Amino acid sequence: MAIAHKTVISFGLVAIPISMYTATQDNDIHFNQLHKDDNSRIKYKKTCSHCGEEITSKDLIKGYEYDKDHYVVITDDDLEKIKTEKEKSIQIIHFAQLNQISPIYYDKTYQATPEAGGDKAFELLRAALMSEQKIAIGKTVMGTKETLLAIIPREDGILISTMYYENEIKDIAKSYNKPDLTEAELTMANALINSMVTPFNPAEYKDEYQEKLRELLETKISGKDIVAARSEAPSNVINLMDALKASIEQNKVKETSTHKAKRKKTPKGA
Repeated sequence: MAIAHKTVISFGLVAIPISMYTATQDNDIHFNQLHKDDNSRIKYKKTCSHCGEEITSKDLIKGYEYDKDHYVVITDDDLEKIKTEKEKSIQIIHFAQLNQISPIYYDKTYQATPEAGGDKAFELLRAALMSEQKIAIGKTVMGTKETLLAIIPREDGILISTMYYENEIKDIAKSYNKPDLTEAELTMANALINSMVTPFNPAEYKDEYQEKLRELLETKISGKDIVAARSEAPSNVINLMDALKASIEQNKVKETSTHKAKRKKTPKGA
């Protein structure tokens, strides 16, 4: 697995060298754009606005437009020169409770591993955060931006998530008038929630639509006809309380069916 970023976590006077690896990957099916008349691939070329010459990635440099059509060139070396050693490392600012932070602030997550010589300090930080049920909030410069970070302990390591600043979070587009709820409605909603509570197991979830999309592609490639998916029968329940009651009963039926299926799969004497 390729290293996304190498840095140091500064924890008081302790320096912990780490490597950061991207924790997620893109498994989506991607489509190419084609010319509808002959199914040929559409290509996009980068050209110079002055001479019209086609440009490759090795011909590109960074430029900042400080006035109309006037640019100052910035090199990677220029960017490195203005970074202090402190800005090249992750400086822990303070510690906080994980549930104090709204999920809207989290952006991209990395898995952190210690570099040679940093194992003991890395494990000390992880174990201390776990025992105190805290996360660390830190900052570092990544690219051309000082990035806010959350250092999150896990049983098997540490996750580091980049975070948005408050001024990067949009206001709620439209608020709503909260209607009054009856005690019976809230009790029934709580009962429905409790009837659906199970431990979170990420292995149980999969992108079912992507699977259908792969089947669609295989069908098209083999020249077969596409069969339209069957629509579910519309529900006749229109009253909120009736809908909640029906949902609870539906979950009871599902739970009974699941238990029966598990009993059938379990061999006798197991």
